[in-house]
Amino acid sequence: MAKTRSLPDKYYDKDYEHNGIHRVPLWRIACFALNNTATNLYMMMMGYATYYLMGWVGVGMMMASSLSMIMRIWDGVTDPFVGFMVDKTNGKFGKNRPFIVIGNIILAVTSFILFHVTHQLPQAVRFPFYVVVLMIYYLGYTCQCVVTKSAQSCMTNDPKQRPMFASFDGVFNTVLFAGLAVVFANMANSYKDVGGYASTQFFHSLWVMTAIGSGIFTLLAVIAIAPKDRPEFFGTGKPVKVGLKDYWDTLKNNRAIQMLILSASTDKLGSSARTSAVSVAMFACIAGSTVLQGNVTALTTIPSVIVTFLAISLVATKFGQRKAMIIGSVGGLVVNALTIALWLLGDPTTMTSDPAKGTLNWGYFLILHVGLSIIYAGFQGISGNIVIPMTADCADYEVYRSGKYVPGLMGTLFSFVDKLVSSFAPMIAGVMFTICGFADHNPVEGDVATMKLRIGCAFCYSGIIMIGLLCNLIAMKFYPLTKEKMAEIQDEVAAIKMKAMAENA
Repeated sequence: MAKTRSLPDKYYDKDYEHNGIHRVPLWRIACFALNNTATNLYMMMMGYATYYLMGWVGVGMMMASSLSMIMRIWDGVTDPFVGFMVDKTNGKFGKNRPFIVIGNIILAVTSFILFHVTHQLPQAVRFPFYVVVLMIYYLGYTCQCVVTKSAQSCMTNDPKQRPMFASFDGVFNTVLFAGLAVVFANMANSYKDVGGYASTQFFHSLWVMTAIGSGIFTLLAVIAIAPKDRPEFFGTGKPVKVGLKDYWDTLKNNRAIQMLILSASTDKLGSSARTSAVSVAMFACIAGSTVLQGNVTALTTIPSVIVTFLAISLVATKFGQRKAMIIGSVGGLVVNALTIALWLLGDPTTMTSDPAKGTLNWGYFLILHVGLSIIYAGFQGISGNIVIPMTADCADYEVYRSGKYVPGLMGTLFSFVDKLVSSFAPMIAGVMFTICGFADHNPVEGDVATMKLRIGCAFCYSGIIMIGLLCNLIAMKFYPLTKEKMAEIQDEVAAIKMKAMAENA
């Protein structure tokens, strides 16, 4: 169809169609998804921080896990401030790119200090020093994280393209967490003579890999978003002054973001409870082999990537993001229930015939665990990753509802509650280990795998996720942005933007 020439020629480029819908090449969506991967690298690195805290800073299990909770709350507290700054920013370098770059620099510098300087200080000052630097670290984490959500609405407003972010994000995260779990397990095993996971050598290698990988991903994300980080692609097509009163109005009346927060935060609590320490306890202690986890993960990674990409791409683009969340949650509930039954009733030690090498033994347990892991990847890919592009729908809904474009608020409000709830995950794992008799260290190979520990690990690994998935279903019942409603909203937002751009011509 021909373009409607109601605007000056400068507004017509390859990204715009006749109806105000603008798209972006898929490679840009893929590369921008790496911004989330960049911050997830640091999140994964910090998942091993309890080993450093107990080994070098001199704190116990409960203090180490509680600190993680407190810092995640602090991370959430900084979100509204950063979100407000994003909504106010509109300079030559765009609205979003400054926060991506500044955030990644802060993450690299502070994480280096945390794991290279702290243990060289006198014992009495190590913990307070670590806490202060960690507070700055999370400020950088917030700066980069908020853009993952806030920039969604300017990347594309095509309802068929938006879910593709979740597809790429799901694949990247699957490869990231699966692949690095293998690398880190082998790395820790190579340093076992000097402390393994708690050695300074392990944390140095961990930091180098994280900083370089995250830096490369950040650069690609900045390049990807550059053409879209312009006012004409923002919510109303022109800068709109936003004050605290507008924030309160959004919090009070935007039912979509309210329900999305409930859904995503409880879901995140469940996935966050699968800490690195819980996974190590399941494979190293309960199954009896430290390297087994890496071998199993390597086996499931490629099938999980394929299933994740196909599940999100096919389900979300066909049924809409709300219905996709429901499908992913129902499927996840079934798979997690079966996983719990397998680990409690089956014999995990049969997964390997040689614990020292982690050689895979193809018995019933391994076959069922691999099968369930691959199927779960698809359902989790939908329910866990679709929430990010859904924040863009909520931002468009706010433009439709009130005429205000507040992507920073949407992103940080989402992140604040998400982090507040998920901050309890490390403490839950710590409490679980303490109850199971591991108050001074995380369970490792050679420790006795009691039934109490098996129940605790199964609860942290799959049980809490099931609670989050049930909350997803409740929230989606009241979530107003169906596929049909979003089509109506996009038409109205496009009209608002066209009018604003014509007035500014």
